[in-house]
Amino acid sequence: MIRKITIISFLYLAVITGVMAQNKFPQEVSVGASFGMNFSSVSFNPKVYTKMKQGYNGGLVLRWNTEKNLGLQTELNFSQQGWDEQFDENPTYKYTRTINYLEIPFFTHIYFGSNKFKFYVNLGPKVGFAISEKTDQNPNEKNQNAGANNQHDMPIEQKFDWGLCGGPGIELRTGIGYFLLEGRYYYALGDIFHNRKTDYFNKSASQVFSARIIYLLPIRKK
Repeated sequence: MIRKITIISFLYLAVITGVMAQNKFPQEVSVGASFGMNFSSVSFNPKVYTKMKQGYNGGLVLRWNTEKNLGLQTELNFSQQGWDEQFDENPTYKYTRTINYLEIPFFTHIYFGSNKFKFYVNLGPKVGFAISEKTDQNPNEKNQNAGANNQHDMPIEQKFDWGLCGGPGIELRTGIGYFLLEGRYYYALGDIFHNRKTDYFNKSASQVFSARIIYLLPIRKK
């Protein structure tokens, strides 16, 4: 069995090496930074009435265009997420939970256009880890949501976050670097609270809409 696996591995590497040798596309590696805004919420079951919470995102970007119209991109980001609760019966109530994440997305980068101006789409998974959280609420006033309220006294129980992310963007290439404007949507496949049968919430999944500006500088072409 080990011999068969070794032979298959060598054959696989030989095929990949041959494909790369025949690839005449001028591959390009770019690095840069991003900054933008998040609009996030959490979907709860039992229901909690929420509205979008505003936050910030930013980080480092590494992109590798491996062939025509296709590349890979990964990032290391700081992202503010969480939720604002909605109190229709008493608008003076206030409850906001801010969760700060370090996150790493892994994207397939699909692009097309001219040498100067390109359209693109990034699609792929994202993982993150909650490094801190903060609650902001009315002092000396007990907030009562029309839905569930147990979340007010519950710290984040599952700090590891994972899900699917993607969105479109435009890119302008200049002599001093590449300038990108991009929109994204993220839907978490995990929950921020435990979801066992004995737990209160069976769903507490984040979703985030974001817009960001990215600057990239090509560092290698071959």
